[in-house]
Amino acid sequence: MSDAFHPDLPDRPPHTRVHLVRSSELTGDTAQSGGMRRLEAISGKSVGSSTLWTGETHVAPDTASSDHHHGESETSIYVVSGRPRFVFHDGTGEVVLQTEPGDYVYVPPWVPHREENLDPDTPAVVVISRTTQEAIVVNLPALTPLDGS
Repeated sequence: MSDAFHPDLPDRPPHTRVHLVRSSELTGDTAQSGGMRRLEAISGKSVGSSTLWTGETHVAPDTASSDHHHGESETSIYVVSGRPRFVFHDGTGEVVLQTEPGDYVYVPPWVPHREENLDPDTPAVVVISRTTQEAIVVNLPALTPLDGS
């Protein structure tokens, strides 16, 4: 269908197309943190996205990730399976958000956090989308509040 039928749509380059990334095509060739495995699906590298990164994160049973943040990226997380905990520092102490399948978590830019999977038998799997085309991951030596105190 031509854009002439949709005058409210902006002009689009003629090469615009929809991309399919199969689960078998996910790659671990992206930024990583200890204790978890990130798999890239949608990115500048994989499909040419300009402002979006989407992938999966797997946290093994009885494991915690390294403390980290995602720079300027906003992060949206959907819990697929398991019951991962998301831990951050609010300036007074650590805050734990306990999740279950079907929950969503929002992580603002620059907020240090970690993922934990306390279940001794079940891995945790989440789908992550970020507002940058590549996965920004800054691993940290400790979980500290944003103001650095």
